[in-house]
Amino acid sequence: MPGTAEAEAEVLARTTRTPGAAAGATTALDGGPLPPRWWVWLAAWPVVAVFVLSNAATPLYVLWQRELGFSSGTLTAVFASYIVGLLGSLLVAGVVSDRVGRKPVLLPALVLGAVASVFFATASTVFTLALARFLSGIAVGAVVSAGMAAVSDVAGPSRRRLAALLASTAMVVGAGVGPLLAGVLSETAPGPTSTVFVVEIALLVSAVVVVARLPLPRRADLVRDGDLGKGGDLGRGRDPRKGGGGAAAAGVGAGPRRMFGIGARLGSGRRAAARASGRWIRVPSVPREHRGKLLLGIAVFGPGLTSTSFVLSLGPSLLADLLDSDSRVLAGSMAFVMFMASTGVQFAVQRLRVRTILISGALSTAAGMAVLVLAVHTSSVVLLGAAAMLAGAGQGQGQLGGLSLLNSSLPSSRLAEANAALNVGGYLPAGAFPVAVGYLSDSVGLSTGATLFGTVMAGTALVGAALVVVHRSDAEPGCSTRSLASTR
Repeated sequence: MPGTAEAEAEVLARTTRTPGAAAGATTALDGGPLPPRWWVWLAAWPVVAVFVLSNAATPLYVLWQRELGFSSGTLTAVFASYIVGLLGSLLVAGVVSDRVGRKPVLLPALVLGAVASVFFATASTVFTLALARFLSGIAVGAVVSAGMAAVSDVAGPSRRRLAALLASTAMVVGAGVGPLLAGVLSETAPGPTSTVFVVEIALLVSAVVVVARLPLPRRADLVRDGDLGKGGDLGRGRDPRKGGGGAAAAGVGAGPRRMFGIGARLGSGRRAAARASGRWIRVPSVPREHRGKLLLGIAVFGPGLTSTSFVLSLGPSLLADLLDSDSRVLAGSMAFVMFMASTGVQFAVQRLRVRTILISGALSTAAGMAVLVLAVHTSSVVLLGAAAMLAGAGQGQGQLGGLSLLNSSLPSSRLAEANAALNVGGYLPAGAFPVAVGYLSDSVGLSTGATLFGTVMAGTALVGAALVVVHRSDAEPGCSTRSLASTR
């Protein structure tokens, strides 16, 4: 079955040590010693830098809306153009990154982010805003796929849980810092809608420097160890104890050949090779035996991300209605608090079982949407802030749980595409629902639209929690079942 040989090689690599290495030092993906831990943290910086751009425009929409005179529906359409670009990027970036390497995807994405920043800084029409959002979505999609996978590559097999935590929190830290920085600079610096994007260009330049220096394993080593049909011994049924490439080249030790079923899968390398030579543009996916894990991640991450997208797109307008104020600092602060809650909860729950993290994430999202409805009907800014924090906690836990399931189960040669698949599942509803609510709000009012949205999202999040409870085996890393995938 597709992906089996890759998984076998990854399992072998995770359980071995490099000959001659210091005691306790596990091997990197290319067979050498692991980079220092600080490189793993630094590898997450490009993700932070790009996600600062992703939401930097949030508190500025009120200014653009007043200057350019567009409706709430148009506002959410501009916001959603980002998701269109992101989803299009995800169809390509994960596959390209897994085949040609992380850097050839990351470096152009960072440059494109700088181009988007220029369009934002000079925007004078709705079309320019939509174009800037679209280009920033492409950049973010590429970094979601390749950047998060790069963090895992640098971390190595023995630090996959740390890699998932850092990649996930890097995303939400950047997403939270962006609107706060924009709000503060728009009220304290000249050029209220341009200064933050000048700063963002500087951040992206620093990210380019980091990517250029990242100690990433060579793609040839990942192809070999992942057995994409280009020299991996496991794909040819050769015993890895006898050396000569594949996992053995990474210093794999002895072990019963039948333990991994190697001899029974002589054709897996040819099937993996067919997969590797397939379409460059396709809906990202994971091997069939891991689809249950992917679907559970999406079931929790999707409602959480959709809830935070609503807060980002219409939260400032809702805040303005409640307070009769268009303070950009306040709007940016609400988004910042939301994503800081997302960051903090991920560090707080990192040692819990993945199944527990997913259930907690779904319940947090449902609670956040219930509080959102209450905030709208009581005109309470405090409750609106609480709803944002709970939504952030739901997204963060859904993202961490989904990434942890994929990182612990898939080989590095399929990891970028798996990250893309998780994000496609999350961003599809995150783009569609807020736009629908935006146009609905133009007809029935923002309060009614927000109430309907909160009710639907709370129900969807509870369905996600129920799926995790029912499909227990899929909700734990390291075991592959088909129970959930077979229900599709």
